[in-house]
Amino acid sequence: MASTETTDPKAGASASAAASSSAEDRAGLGGLEAGLDALETSSAGRTPFRETFVNKILPPVLAIAVVLVVWQALVSFKIVDDPSKLPSPADVGGEFQDAWLEGKLLEYIWTSVSRGLLGFLLALAIGTPLGLIVARVKFVRAAIGPILSGLQSLPSVAWVPPAVIWLGLNNSMMYAVILLGAVPSIANGLVSGIDQVPPLFLRAGRTMGATGLKGARYIVMPAALPGYLGGLKQGWAFSWRSLMAAEIIASSPDLGIGLGALLENGRNASSMAMVFEAIILILFVGIAIDLLIFSPLERRVLRGRGLLVKG
Repeated sequence: MASTETTDPKAGASASAAASSSAEDRAGLGGLEAGLDALETSSAGRTPFRETFVNKILPPVLAIAVVLVVWQALVSFKIVDDPSKLPSPADVGGEFQDAWLEGKLLEYIWTSVSRGLLGFLLALAIGTPLGLIVARVKFVRAAIGPILSGLQSLPSVAWVPPAVIWLGLNNSMMYAVILLGAVPSIANGLVSGIDQVPPLFLRAGRTMGATGLKGARYIVMPAALPGYLGGLKQGWAFSWRSLMAAEIIASSPDLGIGLGALLENGRNASSMAMVFEAIILILFVGIAIDLLIFSPLERRVLRGRGLLVKG
C-alpha cells in the first residue's frame, strides 16, 4: 500500500517566512556589527595634528597668554603700582633666568620632586594593602575606617611640628609628613572603589575559585581600579601639598633648597619675584605629574572599559 505525503501550503509559507526573517535578522546583525567595526576603526585612527593642536595645545596656550596680558596690564597701567606686591612678568622671568644661569633651577625642582615621588611610592605601598584590609574585613573597617576619614580631612601642615619634634630636621621628617597626608587618601580611594564593585563579580569569582589573595588580585582590584586610581590622584595631591608645607615650615641648610624652601626664602627676603617663581614651579610640577602619569593611566583604564574612544 503506497503512502501519500501531503504538504500543508500554510506550513510551507510559514517556514519560508521564518527562514526569510531569520536571514534578514542575520543580515541586519551583520550590518550592525560591520558598522560598529567601521566606527571603531575610524575612531581608533590617528588624530590629525591640526585637530590635536586646536583641541589640546591651543586652549592652554591662550589661557596662559591671557593671564600674562592681564598681569602685564595691571603693572603697566599702575593698577597695582607697588612692585613689592606685584612684580612684572619680566621681573619674574629674570628670577628664572638667574636661577638657570646659576645652575640652581633644576636643583630646586629635583630636590622636591625626588622627595615627593619617593614619599608617594611609600604611601602607595602602605595605603594599598591597608585599604584592601579595611574594605574586606568588617571589624577593621569599624575600628579604623572613621580614623582614616578623619586623617584625610586633617590639614597636612598640622603634622609638621610633631614630626620635627619626633624625628628632627631631616628627610625622615619629610617622608613622615608625606605618609600621614597621602596614606589615608589612597586607602579611602581603594575602599570607595571596592564598595562600588558589583556583588555579581565577587560571586562569579568565588564560583571559579578566586578567593582570598587570588580573588583580590584577579577580581577585586581590577574591578575597583577606577576608584583606586582616583584615590591615587588624590594621594599624590596630598603628598605634594604635605611636602610643600614641610619644606616651608621646616627649612634647614642640611635639607637642601626645594620649592617650598624657595618660597619661604622669597618671603624672608621680601622678594615677590622669587615668591612668584616658586609658585609657578610648584604649579608646573603638579600639572606635569598629572599629565605625564595620571592622565594616561586614567585614559587607559577608561578605554579598557569602553568608556573612552581612542582617538
